[in-house]
Amino acid sequence: MFALVMVLLFVQYSREEKLRLNDIGKQLNFISSRLIVAHERKTDIKPFLNFIRRYYDNSEYDDVQVSIYDSQGRLIDAIGREFKVPDEFADQATQTDGVIGKNDSGEVHFYSRKISEDGQLEVHTAMPWNEAINNILKTDNSLFFTLLFGSFLLVIILAYISTNFVVRNIKILKEFAHLANNSTLKVDETRLGHDELGDISREIIHLYRGRVKAMEASDKEHAIAMHAIEEKRRVQHQLTNNINHELKTPVGVIRGYLETVLSSDDMDAETQKYFLTRALSNVERLCMLLNDVSTMTRLEEGSSKIIISSINFHDFIYGIKEDFTQSGFLKKMEFDYDIPLKCTVFANTNLLTSAITNLARNAVLHSHGTAMGINLVAESEKFYTFAFWDNGQGVPSEHVPHLFERFYRVEAGRSRKSGGTGLGLPIVKSTIESLGGAISVYNRAQGGLEFLFTLKKSV
Repeated sequence: MFALVMVLLFVQYSREEKLRLNDIGKQLNFISSRLIVAHERKTDIKPFLNFIRRYYDNSEYDDVQVSIYDSQGRLIDAIGREFKVPDEFADQATQTDGVIGKNDSGEVHFYSRKISEDGQLEVHTAMPWNEAINNILKTDNSLFFTLLFGSFLLVIILAYISTNFVVRNIKILKEFAHLANNSTLKVDETRLGHDELGDISREIIHLYRGRVKAMEASDKEHAIAMHAIEEKRRVQHQLTNNINHELKTPVGVIRGYLETVLSSDDMDAETQKYFLTRALSNVERLCMLLNDVSTMTRLEEGSSKIIISSINFHDFIYGIKEDFTQSGFLKKMEFDYDIPLKCTVFANTNLLTSAITNLARNAVLHSHGTAMGINLVAESEKFYTFAFWDNGQGVPSEHVPHLFERFYRVEAGRSRKSGGTGLGLPIVKSTIESLGGAISVYNRAQGGLEFLFTLKKSV
């Protein structure tokens, strides 16, 4: 604080001295400027010179010197002894309010020099640095220091009072923070005053409790997110391993058949055709597997980009049945449905077709039944619930929870023998979920499997 006051003192003192020096320069410039103006107005400058003599004879500037020259450098008139601004100060004295410099005798002067616009008149003014200048530059130091000391003392008193108040408040808040930190829920808010400090303390309690709750919620969310990330990583790792395993079988078979054909020069055409046909069958299975993997990836990564529209589900299923019947897709099984005529849902036609087709293919390949179908079994304000069923043999109950897992097989080698990829039902589940619905599977009491799934209503 003391250092700050000393700096302020020095700055103020220097500023005061500079102002008084500027005042001397302005006085000299005033004389020069008035003479130049009189010349430019073509008035006699002698009356003004006489006025200056009388004015400054009775002032602090009684030693002022003025010399007036014409364009030829001839002296026209002067106050005091004749002089000229030294050459080294001439330019600065002309361009500024004044300059301090020494003459040839080593005497310090204030110099000013002005030239009329027509160049016919040049005025040199000077003020010697004498006792009068020293008196002008002096300030009333006693009054200045008295005011400064008084201000300093007042600042100290105010600083002490305000600091004491702030420190007292800080102590109270520190004590509260300690209590709140050790027993967040046991702080008695009724003990707090109804002043600004009490209001601040209550706000701190609320903020602290809110922060604790937010941190607890954040920790839970973080744990859930980390679990989800780990689970996704585990599933992806498992999927990668499963895909590698599933790819090895058809690739190995294809390679074996082709190597056999290429290495047997004496193989008859019928045997060669058999091997190539088997190789082609595994190539087709490999293509199906890759297509299904691609479908799974698109559903999982781009579900938000799926374009949905209103679909009349009765007409949609009617078209599906016609396609199945005409193509022989169902083989010896029958397809039945019970859907109201005005049953409309929000879905994507291509994805929904793929899902129903996969359910039907699963029934054809694995149910060993004679019929399958789809019925509307329930509805709510926003959803329809449908059942896709078959009358086959079903699956052992311990396998039911795993039917939607990728590459899961109820019996080892089942999908390979029947031509499936092991991704049909997982694709169905991903499709229904990407459309905003849900799906589950059960063994029917009368035999076979029943897939219950929901689709959003289109009103």
